[in-house]
Amino acid sequence: MTRTLLVVDCLNDFLDLGGSLNCGTAGRTVLPAIAGEIEAARRQGMDVLYACDAHRPDDAEFELYPPHCVEGTWGAEIVPELAPQPGDRIVRKRRFSAFFGTDLDLVLRETGSQELRIVGVCTNICVLYTTADARMRGYGVTVPARAVTSFDPEAHRFALGQLRDVLKATLEGIGE
Repeated sequence: MTRTLLVVDCLNDFLDLGGSLNCGTAGRTVLPAIAGEIEAARRQGMDVLYACDAHRPDDAEFELYPPHCVEGTWGAEIVPELAPQPGDRIVRKRRFSAFFGTDLDLVLRETGSQELRIVGVCTNICVLYTTADARMRGYGVTVPARAVTSFDPEAHRFALGQLRDVLKATLEGIGE
């Protein structure tokens, strides 16, 4: 079974303390775990795929959240600590789910991937909705709890429960 590591929204605007919608110290704290997941995936020969917010300056999402990750800006760049390497793929997205309006499903099917390991931010938004869409498309999903976070600790905890109890994703690091 082919597996893919999906790195969700590890961008300056979310993970750098100077970012416009940053996750605060929780974002900085989770970086080593995400880096470890990327390193392990590469060692195991897994595909590494980055799903990255890339909004237009007038994006409708800015009615819900402050402007962030505007395409072509520093805020929309992957944080240097997690930089892609040759062979990694990047899927640009404009909505919460990395599947909505992107070619992510096509890319995964072309590579034969049936199992996703999802890391990144924000647990209660893009990680949760990407996992929901992955499960609806028949993908198996594992989420290492130490490699996801959010700007809202309570919403993060709620999302972990939804990932495990509703979406039936394998949640590592919770109750083990």
